[in-house]
Amino acid sequence: MQDIIRHLGMKIAVSGKGGVGKTMLASLLSTILTQLGYSVLTIDADPNATLASALGFPHPERITPISEMGDLIEERTGARPGQAAPYFKLNPRVDDIPEKHWVEHNGIKLMVMGRLKKGGSGCYCPENALLEALVAHILLRRDEVVIIDMEAGIEHLGRATARAVDEMIIVVEPGKGSIETAYRIRELAKDIGLENIAVVANKIRSGQDKDFLVSSMPDFEFLGFIPYAQSIIEAGLGNFPLINSSPEVISRVQDIAARLSAVKSGIINKTIS
Repeated sequence: MQDIIRHLGMKIAVSGKGGVGKTMLASLLSTILTQLGYSVLTIDADPNATLASALGFPHPERITPISEMGDLIEERTGARPGQAAPYFKLNPRVDDIPEKHWVEHNGIKLMVMGRLKKGGSGCYCPENALLEALVAHILLRRDEVVIIDMEAGIEHLGRATARAVDEMIIVVEPGKGSIETAYRIRELAKDIGLENIAVVANKIRSGQDKDFLVSSMPDFEFLGFIPYAQSIIEAGLGNFPLINSSPEVISRVQDIAARLSAVKSGIINKTIS
């Protein structure tokens, strides 16, 4: 798998309903690939940023999101967040930002993006311009394996960057709310031209859980099934690295990583049983 991923530079976006385990999957994929010697840039694009904790970063509360770096935003866009600015740069320079502003722990590189401001926020638009340009640069111009932990949507992606995403993974759990969110995310993704969409089922306790999801989502491709593990929950509550929590879960995510690389290289179809 090592040589395949090294040359592919996979770009993976992970989304799903809150609480289904998308941060768990993003953190484990990032850690597994980094431990295998690959250059992995992990992006926390969820406003409820918990990826640093899941990865075992010390003092994650001290990591400043890019969207809160007022001096950087003003330098690159010409407008300071929170101040009225009729004009600012829509395409600011961002190529040097990753190396300057990622944090690194145990070989894992992490950038925390912060919240995109919604329509009607007026003076906060310079933040959006910087974040959108930065995500586009990372997806289109960098060679690493990039894994983006997103909220239950696609706010950080646009039509220009969607084509660079090799796989949108929607994490689901047994439950109607999770399934409804998955369908909504898929429609949003397709609206911007993102077609490579797969599902990872998490918190599977029985064959009945698996059958429920498969029968409820017949038009989705399943990339893997991850069992429920109390140790994962306990690790999250204790801010322990998830990689040390459950050997069975780690094994399943290792299989998903291998399958992603094989799909990218065109070796196999991604649907599994």
